[in-house]
Amino acid sequence: MLLTLLLSTAALLVSATGKLATVKLDQATVIGTSDGVVTQFLGIPFAEPPVGKLRLQLPQPISSYKGVINATTFGNQCIQQTIITPTFPSNVPEEASTFVSAMAIPPDVPQSEDCLNINVIVPAGTKPGDKLPVAAWIFGGGFQIGSNAVRPGQNVVNRSVEIGHPVIFVSMNYRLSAFGFLGGRETSNAGLGNLGLQDQREALRWVQKHIGAFGGDPTKVTIWGESAGAQSVAVHMLAFDGKSDGLFRAGWMESGAASPIGNVSKIQPTFDFIASETGCASALDILECLREVPAEAIQAAMDKTPTFLSFTALNTPWMPHADGLFLTDNPQRLAQEGKIANIPFVIGACEDEGTLFSLANLNITFVTDEEFAAYVANVYFPDAPKENVTRLLQLYPSNPAVGSPFETGDQFAFTPEYKRLAAFQGDFIFHAPRRFLLDLQAGKQTVRSFLSERNKVTGMGATHTTELANVFFGGDMTDFLVRFVQTLDPNGGTEIHWPAYNPKSPQLIAFVEGDTPLTVIPDNFRKEANEFLVQLGLEQPL
Repeated sequence: MLLTLLLSTAALLVSATGKLATVKLDQATVIGTSDGVVTQFLGIPFAEPPVGKLRLQLPQPISSYKGVINATTFGNQCIQQTIITPTFPSNVPEEASTFVSAMAIPPDVPQSEDCLNINVIVPAGTKPGDKLPVAAWIFGGGFQIGSNAVRPGQNVVNRSVEIGHPVIFVSMNYRLSAFGFLGGRETSNAGLGNLGLQDQREALRWVQKHIGAFGGDPTKVTIWGESAGAQSVAVHMLAFDGKSDGLFRAGWMESGAASPIGNVSKIQPTFDFIASETGCASALDILECLREVPAEAIQAAMDKTPTFLSFTALNTPWMPHADGLFLTDNPQRLAQEGKIANIPFVIGACEDEGTLFSLANLNITFVTDEEFAAYVANVYFPDAPKENVTRLLQLYPSNPAVGSPFETGDQFAFTPEYKRLAAFQGDFIFHAPRRFLLDLQAGKQTVRSFLSERNKVTGMGATHTTELANVFFGGDMTDFLVRFVQTLDPNGGTEIHWPAYNPKSPQLIAFVEGDTPLTVIPDNFRKEANEFLVQLGLEQPL
């Protein structure tokens, strides 16, 4: 009777053209939906709710499923940090301000601490034993916002079927900001750093255990992400000193890499602030106190901390940090030491990555080299020798014609240093780490790179996130991705050949606008500047 009632309730949520679908997990029946093209199972819990005594603890796996799981709608998204968008001056195009404002709006899905759920989307008719490869999507959002309800994985699955390379799409939620990335000595000593990354890892273990019931092959999982999700992919390759634990066989990274990040001790002030704001600073066991305060108190405290659209831009306290367990050191140091999973990967970025984050500082009018140097030193390199900062200014001059958005001449110089700051931030966080990883690993494993120059936004160029439409809405990047997930080689279609990366003669594929949408170009733009940024990051990680 209960099963009949739940089936009836789920049926009310299905569109008139859809139908129910079921799959067995342990002793449970999971109810999803199918439109005849793809079948979706949404919001399946992959770990125990991290609430109460389980708040700020490692994710706890679900030992066994029982009963009926209604997987016809998205599950809760994790509690989001409030992103305050800046007020732009009148000389910023409306297209740019609208683009930035849209990023701060969360999807219309309930927020809750009880959010550790996963979506599984398969080609319609897929059954156990089909052994389809799996694309495991990790969303971006600066480790502060985002959810698995945002990107339309059904489009990727549908396109994979159309081109004869059917894949399964999975996407997991993970805890964010203070709930998932609270640093400091207390969390490190307790072995509780980088909980959001631990959530992702637990979701990947869930895939190993259960994806066969959906028709997937647990030996053919590609981890794939954008922005913070791409950085997460790189970190999983370096986690536990490079042990993949058989959880994935390949990686695909869009606008994110192994960033120069330091020890969790660097973000002790943020831990102390959260403890103070929630009334836990004087507690004998601060973590235990934080488990007992209302979630709203923690959320209110973290909303007072910097975001990726704040003054400190991409240097926020919510980035992953070396915690001695999940990450034993600065990821770039680990990569240099060869402590990285030996898997093929694709890594790329957009042409104008830094413009999005530099728009947030238009209310700060840098005019002189000294003012620009003071900002960069204060936010990114507080202990750098003066000569290093001077060299940085030479490599990223104030001339707007060489700034980002690139190849726009003197246009879009909203402030005297906007384009200069955008070029520096885009290279320091995205392009320099991308090249660093490619140069280290090419030859040891098959790696490839791309540059996206499409979907430009007026005043921002091909800024951060602009490649997503190409990969999630059936573009040529979708085709490359699904072939890579299935065969570990993005080639095989009618497109031009995408060469493997060779540091002696580096090339990448460029997604460009115009009559020739794809081209292979040398990966040597701003090479000297990028190499210097890698040096600075290794000397003084964030």
